[in-house]
Amino acid sequence: MSAAAEAPGRLILHIDMDAFFASVEILDDPKLVGKPVLVGGASRRGVVAAASYEARRFGVRSAMWMVEALRRCPDAVVIRPRLARYAELSGHIFSIFRRFTPEVEGLSLDEAFLDVTGSRKLFGNGRQIAEQIKDTIYAETGLIASAGVAPTKFVAKIASDFDKPNGLHVVKPHEVVSFLVPLPIERMWGVGKVAAERFHGLGIHTIGALADMNETLLERELGASALGFKALARGIDERAVVVGSPAKSIGAEVTFETDIADKVVLEKYLLGKALKVAGRLSAKGISGRVVTLKFKYSDFRQKTLRKTLNEPVWDADSIFEAACGLLKEVDLSGLPLRLIGLSVSDLSGVGQAILFPDQKKVRGETLQRLADSVADKFGRDLLTRATLLGDD
Repeated sequence: MSAAAEAPGRLILHIDMDAFFASVEILDDPKLVGKPVLVGGASRRGVVAAASYEARRFGVRSAMWMVEALRRCPDAVVIRPRLARYAELSGHIFSIFRRFTPEVEGLSLDEAFLDVTGSRKLFGNGRQIAEQIKDTIYAETGLIASAGVAPTKFVAKIASDFDKPNGLHVVKPHEVVSFLVPLPIERMWGVGKVAAERFHGLGIHTIGALADMNETLLERELGASALGFKALARGIDERAVVVGSPAKSIGAEVTFETDIADKVVLEKYLLGKALKVAGRLSAKGISGRVVTLKFKYSDFRQKTLRKTLNEPVWDADSIFEAACGLLKEVDLSGLPLRLIGLSVSDLSGVGQAILFPDQKKVRGETLQRLADSVADKFGRDLLTRATLLGDD
């Protein structure tokens, strides 16, 4: 079909890099070609961040506990994540996207929506544009991407998951309903295990069944959000591609090898996470007013505590001070913690100096700038706090 013959209306691509982290490791170390590769923490409580397709044949998947992944695939090669390298290649890939359209909405390092409605005169129809993007990514990075092409974000996202790896699936406007109807309800974006079980309990096992469900009954059983799901199931999705959508928060967390109930020890972990979060905020030139402490007890109960600050912060000392204040409110009399995390939200650009600045905050920002300058020259792993020396 020529670009001129293609049906009018929106044309959305969803591009998803195949097993991105694992593929980057294989790209950088050809000895790994053909081997099952897992990227993630190698510890007993580590989690799989990415699995090569050789590892997936054993039933391994992302977000699985590493101990379970290795039980299923004992010969797997486990590699610690190299986020800087992944970010470098991600930046190159996103620059390729922008050669075809300025309307790019990044979802993560390895996937994005592209609105190529206005690109057809230059690059052809949806399939042709997707093929050119995939070919360019491979030629310039050596990495493989899958693509979904459709008139809506929802359908494009589902389509990109077909025929992986190196897939390309096109759903034309008149095919949307017939494409969605037979798909299992689990294919819906945003329907996890718990939601799927709720739908199954109502006798809804396919997207088509959801589309036919009585609205009053659906809203009574699942709440107002169910009507949004029903609209998507009918192929109705007016959401636009949001260019340059900012991160909602910047954070870091850690799952402990053994549960911890000592707040002094927990403070050391929080300091490490504060340093990481501050480095990421500084690299992006942003700050935030809300500091959130996330923690999970040994029985898997998870809670969060938040503190809204008088002014935005981006330095490690200010973030750490707020986090320690929140940690004092955590009750450890019953159960110890298995996970702790720290994040900063309500983000904005790093602001101008104020008339009467807090001198403690000024010192913290000065120290942060010094740490960043050292990191820029020699790497972020060279400099740490004395409190953390000797810790992994």
